[in-house]
Amino acid sequence: MAPPRSLKLRASMVNERLLRRFPGSASDLCALCFETPFQLLVATILSAQCTDERVNLVMPEMIRRYPTPALLAGAKLAEVEKVVYSTGFYRAKSKNLIDMASILVARFQGEVPHELSDLVTLPGVGRKTGNVIRSVAFGLPGLPVDTHVGRLARRLGLTKEHDPVKVEHALNRLLPPEEWGGFSLRLILHGRAVCLARSPRCGICELADLCPSAPANSRRRPKGITRASDTGTGG
Repeated sequence: MAPPRSLKLRASMVNERLLRRFPGSASDLCALCFETPFQLLVATILSAQCTDERVNLVMPEMIRRYPTPALLAGAKLAEVEKVVYSTGFYRAKSKNLIDMASILVARFQGEVPHELSDLVTLPGVGRKTGNVIRSVAFGLPGLPVDTHVGRLARRLGLTKEHDPVKVEHALNRLLPPEEWGGFSLRLILHGRAVCLARSPRCGICELADLCPSAPANSRRRPKGITRASDTGTGG
């Protein structure tokens, strides 16, 4: 059958199928190891241009040395750099971590805020990271958009946008707020396992009949629309 024309219906069906494959809440699906919002905030800042696996190896030492914002705020830059060196971009990350912790202490009584407008004022925290904290740590509405989410959203015909903020807003309109965080993480997991950037595995994809980019659905593709294997780059 042809993919549903209603974007809301298509998004709902995609979410339902991915939910069967990747059950659980956003917190359950998050690959970063953490116990508190502060730990997740540190881990997410470290995860920029770094694998989750590497961050999880570094975090136990970060937690041992700097279990609270106050201790991290008072840390020496060189010492933090040694701990986070293997995550890459360690100088910028270390400075952001110390500055972030200092602001938590000075402005938020040592607590991680849950409003996106507050989170994005923290060094090293953009909209994507803020939405991770909201959805994973606090169970609040938040749809992080990384390269996987953007790529799959376009391939599935849920948006034509490339700007991450515009992709986020487009997807937010298609699903209930309580589904945003889990949907994002399920798209990421599906993008890593099946809908690969350069060679999507459409033959084994449980979303193939819903996807306008799948070969069976794209034979009459309008001029200017590229094949699934030509859209998006890694992530």
